[in-house]
Amino acid sequence: MKFDFHTHAKLSKKVDFSLPYFEEMAKSALLAGLDGIALTEHFNTKNFHEVYDTLDEYFTYLDGYYDIHGLKVFPGMEVDIFEVGHILCIGDLQDVRDMREKLNSYTEKGAFIPFADLLKLRSNYDMLVIGAHPYRPGTPLKDLDPSLLKQLDAFDLNGKDLHTRGVAENKRDVHSLALKLDKPVVGGSDTHHFMQYGAVYTILEQDCANVKELKNAVLEGHFSVEVAEDLHYRVSEATRLKAIEKEKQENQMVLE
Repeated sequence: MKFDFHTHAKLSKKVDFSLPYFEEMAKSALLAGLDGIALTEHFNTKNFHEVYDTLDEYFTYLDGYYDIHGLKVFPGMEVDIFEVGHILCIGDLQDVRDMREKLNSYTEKGAFIPFADLLKLRSNYDMLVIGAHPYRPGTPLKDLDPSLLKQLDAFDLNGKDLHTRGVAENKRDVHSLALKLDKPVVGGSDTHHFMQYGAVYTILEQDCANVKELKNAVLEGHFSVEVAEDLHYRVSEATRLKAIEKEKQENQMVLE
């Protein structure tokens, strides 16, 4: 099962969720060879619940994932923490919804939930929790308390960072951090635009139908990570096209 642990439903936090856009994203993920993705949209994106409300209206949730034109889409979100860093939280739909409700008072910069409090909150749910892009300069998760980092399930080998920091350097740093903390490293493209799908992904040794199976596969090391030969092209093109489309969507919102 080819799986992407870090993807987004929208081009940016400011725009509305568009079902046609996301359907095209899902179809593009399949064309890129993926079987499933974790939908880790930013927890403080505009109208977060609109994403899952819309998917509930048009697609079937199969006790673990949505089937969107043959692509398995597992619910999740990307949460900012007070100390600066991003945490991917992947779980059952109701757990994601419930946890997001408990973060309502933590959505503004300067008032994000402290890392320890997020970890305590997540203990109420059976979630897969991943440290996103730990070496990104703007959100250096690597600098945080190791005793807290050890409570994560894995770290994210991130498509954007592989492009900007260099494949060899980023792989070395992320794997070194993970080794120190005895944690696995999974692949996540950080896709906002469909061109980025397939830049980096995780090959799970078994087909997974819910977060428990995903988590077991990760914790037991039953996977490998693949970095595409054309990663730099995929990410640079996605970045270029995202900027064009994002400006178009935001201008349309102003006109409306």
